Amino acid sequence: MPQPLRAVSGQGAQQGDGVAVEQHQGQAGVLPQGQEIVVLPPHRSLQFLTAHHHNLHHRAVADQVLHVTDAGEAGVEAGSPPLKEALHRIRPSFHLGTVLRFSKIQGLGNDFLVIDGRHLTPDEADGSAPLGLDGATVQRLCDRRFGVGGDGVILALPPREGGELRMRIFNADGTEPEMCGNGIRCLARFLADLEGAAPGRSWQVETLAGRIVPELRPEGLIRVDMGPPFLDPATVPTTLPIGPADLPQGELEVEGQWLTVAAAGMGNPHVVVPVADVAAVDLEHLGPLLEHHDAFPARTNVHFVQVLAPDHLVMRVWERGAGPTLACGTGACATLVACHRLGLSAGRARIDLPGGPLEIEWDGAQGPVFMSGPAEVVFEGVLAPGPEPIAPAEPSPAATGEPAAPAPAEAIDCATACVNGCLRPEACPSAAARAAVAALLEERSLDELVTIASDSFESRTRARFERDAGFPL
Repeated sequence: MPQPLRAVSGQGAQQGDGVAVEQHQGQAGVLPQGQEIVVLPPHRSLQFLTAHHHNLHHRAVADQVLHVTDAGEAGVEAGSPPLKEALHRIRPSFHLGTVLRFSKIQGLGNDFLVIDGRHLTPDEADGSAPLGLDGATVQRLCDRRFGVGGDGVILALPPREGGELRMRIFNADGTEPEMCGNGIRCLARFLADLEGAAPGRSWQVETLAGRIVPELRPEGLIRVDMGPPFLDPATVPTTLPIGPADLPQGELEVEGQWLTVAAAGMGNPHVVVPVADVAAVDLEHLGPLLEHHDAFPARTNVHFVQVLAPDHLVMRVWERGAGPTLACGTGACATLVACHRLGLSAGRARIDLPGGPLEIEWDGAQGPVFMSGPAEVVFEGVLAPGPEPIAPAEPSPAATGEPAAPAPAEAIDCATACVNGCLRPEACPSAAARAAVAALLEERSLDELVTIASDSFESRTRARFERDAGFPL
């Protein structure tokens, strides 16, 4: 008989509370201080609901919400994977007009929130804020302390040029780049899990850099046809001239220091700087200076590369709009192209990035560049609506000639000020959002909510395990 599971941390569940969890229908539930935690074994999802006002902890992560030292405590059968993944309902401290489900997926540590928006109309998909995700909202979502955290947000959208779907990606600073190699591998993993796809499945993905084709490989990697590189200065774009290696190259001055560089485009701009010791480079200093150098009118991604052998390179990345990242797929492709043209590497090489290795290959002519690497799901979550934005101030009585009205109460942030209860129940700024969530919860039973939250993730996880194992579970 499994021992009762005990909540040890999370909103409303203090360290050492030790509230026993009852086993029922393969699930475990607990009600510490008016809350319910539902665990779905094995290796499935965790949902954190508040019984009173549904203000959900907007910084919750799996190990903070619930700590499980023994999978058997949750009634998980022997041999099942440990409980490590969680479905998070996250109430952001900023306004979001709708409930959004997302998958957090990383490729070599380059991590993204991936959202399915293929149900949108063309006008909605092409707008400046699809699904309500304008630049400021993206910045807050990607904030690693006050948001979900990530290097960017990826949207799967309906196609408009004959592909299967279209990808839009937004950097952590809210800007929209043309392409992202790690990002498209993460999108492919998202699509593969949605479909339960088998190895060999590929997708025709429209991007601002053109049609890109990722393919699911038997070993779980994603191989991507990235298309041919852009080596004409106008298409990179850069003011560097074509040099002896038949690509844009030259020397750039950065605060009195001259750097020998080459440039290549993969639908987005890249500058490659060969160095003797990549670990000795002051990336935090030189990266932003090169990103904003006058030689790159659209700014640029920056890569310092050290050649260990013709088929083995190591590089560090400063991404345009994101800063230092653990990996950059298009950057690895551009680096291989530049090094091959400069005579520093073969046409196929392993490239080590801070987050892990990628395999890049190019025929050296006008053919496509191929990139192979991993992409893995970190967790899935739901972004619930936050407080409504505060309306603009009305004109002052002095300007209108009307009698002065009582001064309105000072604006508050419910997410931080009201963690122990509403401070302004008579005029709560998040009342509308809470009412909408309460209405949803009243219409559905707890079992229905758990099913909605877990079915998609569970079916995708099972499909991925069955695909990798080669037999049904």
